[in-house]
Amino acid sequence: MEEYTGRIVRGVGGFYYVDVPQRGIFQCRAKGLFRNEHIRPLVGDMARLHEVVDTDVELAGSIDGILERKSELQRPAIANVDRAVVIFAAADPDPNLSLLDRLLCELERQSVESVVCFNKRDLAESAFLERLREIYESAGYRVVTTCAKTGEISELKEAIRGHVATLAGPSGAGKSSVVNLLQSSSHMETGTISKKLGRGRHTTRHAQLFSVDGCEDTYIADTPGFSDIELGAVDERDLGDLFPEIRPLKDKCRFAGCAHIKEKDCAVKAAVREKLISPERYGSYKSFYQEIKAQRRY
Repeated sequence: MEEYTGRIVRGVGGFYYVDVPQRGIFQCRAKGLFRNEHIRPLVGDMARLHEVVDTDVELAGSIDGILERKSELQRPAIANVDRAVVIFAAADPDPNLSLLDRLLCELERQSVESVVCFNKRDLAESAFLERLREIYESAGYRVVTTCAKTGEISELKEAIRGHVATLAGPSGAGKSSVVNLLQSSSHMETGTISKKLGRGRHTTRHAQLFSVDGCEDTYIADTPGFSDIELGAVDERDLGDLFPEIRPLKDKCRFAGCAHIKEKDCAVKAAVREKLISPERYGSYKSFYQEIKAQRRY
């Protein structure tokens, strides 16, 4: 009985599809012991499996174990991601920077390195694109721009080379179109923008990993789009730690436990005045702070 180790690249209908180097993708069931031990295999997991013969499937197997995870994202539910690409359209629809900052905060909370990607750069004014880049590069993020329409994704490809990356963001950003350009093994359904709602229709229904063309040991995940994310799990006193540009300043304020809102001699507010922190990002911080306080009140 042949035994292998591979990465789960898809899970649907009780089956897990495991990419085994030099063999291919095995269609697998997970042993019943996983249910008994409350272990749920996730896309991105490294799995041990043995081959099952005499089936109608060319490569069939049974998952015997899950290797220790390096990381685990809750939303999307995916394991061993070491880089996240947060992708928003630069135009059509205009980027919701508050939502972008929410996603970045959640990824910071889960200690996943983030890349900010603005797609549809052909539809945006160059000055606006430059401002977007300035806002997020000054916050410490790598920023790339793409144009799925013309196939310009080289910046993004270099940003994820050698990584297991998840591509997250709202519907309508062009995520599935970008995935189709990064890999040729499967064609993802793409959607159109709802003129009434100003956002895209959901076209991705489950998390799935794809091997990136021309990049060894590089996987990308297209995940279901979403329009909001809650901050309820975050204490307002820890919110500043989720903003890379605020985090190093927390001990430089006059008062211990400074909220960076109304206090005097606040290093964060001084950095905003000195344009070291963008007003857009600071505005998101203040908005999230008040939101979390209101949630705690109720």
